[in-house]
Amino acid sequence: MCSPDLVAPVLAAVRALNRNPVGDRAVILIDGPSGAGKSTLADAVLAAWPGPVAPTLVRLDDIYPGWGGLDAAIDHVGRLVLGARHAGRPAAWQRYDWAAAVPAEWHSVDPDRPLVIEGCGALARAHASLSDVRVWLDADDGIRKRRALARDGGGFEAHWDQWQHDWESYRARERPQLSAGVSLTGTPPGADAPAAPEAKTGPEQ
Repeated sequence: MCSPDLVAPVLAAVRALNRNPVGDRAVILIDGPSGAGKSTLADAVLAAWPGPVAPTLVRLDDIYPGWGGLDAAIDHVGRLVLGARHAGRPAAWQRYDWAAAVPAEWHSVDPDRPLVIEGCGALARAHASLSDVRVWLDADDGIRKRRALARDGGGFEAHWDQWQHDWESYRARERPQLSAGVSLTGTPPGADAPAAPEAKTGPEQ
């Protein structure tokens, strides 16, 4: 469950756009490291959306083409969703089938509905001018790592180090938190952060 303290600033930023109706065709980006609570926040934003038309939700987790696919997904959503929508062209994204390790079906994006994109890489520098509300959500490293590994049932453990390396490279290159108009923490108030578990290292590729 997402704290109202996290949802309220995002909804306030949507209302501050002064669109009629509220949130009309607004584009909201939610970025931050793995386990910070981005998916939960995005779900809560949709559930409490202040406008009459609910947003389309795009999760970058559905687009990354494997564990080394952070940059590829950033390019994909930038060109085919945000860029296309901004230019008035049909916008769509292609799901990646993690089980079969192959690209899967395409999903169109309705240009007349608000759009929420959440996931690591959402606040890439090229996306800033194509969006209206930019949210950065961080959390204590120990808490977010424990959340991320528990969420994926252990499947993330062997890939944690690789993903963190790619994430840190993205963060150093793009400095995504600087483009955020709303900055939040997913660390519960007064929480004692548990020590981050050691990730298992997979075989070298």
